[in-house]
Amino acid sequence: MRAVIQRVSKAQVTIDGTVRGAIEQGLLVLVAVEESDNREDIEWLSGKIVRLRVFSDQNRVMNLSVQEVAGNVLVVSQFTLFASTRKGNRPSYSRSARPEVALPLYEQFCSQVSRDLGRPVQTGDFGAQMLVTLTNDGPVTIIIDSRLRE
Repeated sequence: MRAVIQRVSKAQVTIDGTVRGAIEQGLLVLVAVEESDNREDIEWLSGKIVRLRVFSDQNRVMNLSVQEVAGNVLVVSQFTLFASTRKGNRPSYSRSARPEVALPLYEQFCSQVSRDLGRPVQTGDFGAQMLVTLTNDGPVTIIIDSRLRE
């Protein structure tokens, strides 16, 4: 799994003019699933995101997690995170899992983040054409890949 995590002061996802999910202070998580991803990837990535210390403490040092600041999480599926641009100018998405594989893993990931966070997360709608708007706070943007385990 690959995730792009952005610390936000607000974010929302809109589908066909209707807001599907919205948060104030917290993390916007764009996530993509590979065919070989499994429960271990879900648990590792979710734990990493929820415990990621990217929020400022009283000394203005990024030392607090989204849990510790009682922040929210908005998770949006984005298969294009596995785009390869090695050949030509048209990205290849062959590393992204097919929808029948990716959807259950995406749903499991959202549930795991909710359990790890201790409260419900907001989501987009898997496979839908979505408009994502956000105010990146910092800006802080971090990329995490469960294969690299960095």
